[in-house]
Amino acid sequence: MLNNRVTVQIGTYNANLQGHEGLPQNLVDWLVPSLKVSSFLANMRTAPDIVAIGFQELLPLQFGFTGLSQAVMRSRDELIRSQLEHHAPNKERYSLVAKSVNVGIALLVYARDDTVAKHVTEVQTQWTGCGPGWMGNKGAVGIRFKVSSALYGGGDGPGEVYTFVNAHLTAHLTHLQQRIADYQHIVQTLLFSDPSETSKHANMYQTTHLFFFGDLNFRIEPPVSIARERLEAMVRTEEGRDELRQFDQLSLVRNQAKALVGLREGDFWKFQCTYKYKHGQIDQYHPKRTPSWTDRILFTTVSDDANNLSTSQITPLVYSAVPSYVASDHKPVVALLQLPAPSTTTTASLAPFLPTPVQYVNDPGWIWKRYIGKLLGWIVGWTWCLFWFVGAGNAVVGVAGSFAR
Repeated sequence: MLNNRVTVQIGTYNANLQGHEGLPQNLVDWLVPSLKVSSFLANMRTAPDIVAIGFQELLPLQFGFTGLSQAVMRSRDELIRSQLEHHAPNKERYSLVAKSVNVGIALLVYARDDTVAKHVTEVQTQWTGCGPGWMGNKGAVGIRFKVSSALYGGGDGPGEVYTFVNAHLTAHLTHLQQRIADYQHIVQTLLFSDPSETSKHANMYQTTHLFFFGDLNFRIEPPVSIARERLEAMVRTEEGRDELRQFDQLSLVRNQAKALVGLREGDFWKFQCTYKYKHGQIDQYHPKRTPSWTDRILFTTVSDDANNLSTSQITPLVYSAVPSYVASDHKPVVALLQLPAPSTTTTASLAPFLPTPVQYVNDPGWIWKRYIGKLLGWIVGWTWCLFWFVGAGNAVVGVAGSFAR
């Protein structure tokens, strides 16, 4: 830890449905820069205390619907942990706190063995699906845990609650209202049990520290006066991106308290837009999509002022995209965050995070909606897989062949 302040590293990557092929074997470009930064800030060799890695479109959709993600998750866990431990400045070791996956949305959270890991308790995982029938091709997964105050030498104090949410929201420039609805659905249905009251559930805001990230799919929506050629030129300079950020949908809806309410973010315009790239290209955007910062990492903590989004008690030390990854049409994003010194409370009511009069009420049908989505996805997935196998890897051929018989 840096001066009794926990450091958290977060990475998010839309792997473009590639399964085992979605990552290079060497994750240095993505994971190591923040290891070096944390060492520099501490004026000593050190590594982040907590690492959270989120994926979207982890594997082909038909396999995600059927729940055939365990092998991919195992390989991701082994690869990430081995790379973290190999490149950590002091060869620090990490333990997997938890992993959570629903369809193609996956989250893995690690804690450093010599700092946070031995103080982690009350680990919970959750998931929720958005989209048709709540099937989960869009939605979120979450991991929540408590870190005892013994980490800070606080004895029997209340400790702190950490909540990580990895989300994938509805795509396309014109579907802004659906993205807003997705976010509201996630807040109202991604619910965690309240250890103090067994009959109640808490949403993601009822925590000490909240981290919300993923392929959030908000786009740049520039005026028609900015031609495509000029837009691409602006994206490639920090001055141009500073001008373009006023057209960023996420920033607009957040400031209007329509979604991402109370959450903060680092200077996202300091790096190039993360979507949509041509496959195999480091710096060539696809002509059919407006370049946008779809992949984002946001955060807040209980001591933040909900009515002042320009400041936070969490300090962003690194916030960057990784252009060298060319297997997907997205670029990975990484953030290194330094949390404030521990507070005297472990959890918070909704009020400290949300500016009045914003309120989110838990969806009374959250459980049955999740399992209806799971059942529908299972049916669709296995049907899709059947045609995929019949068609030797092509579902369309499989369908045609089945009807031709």
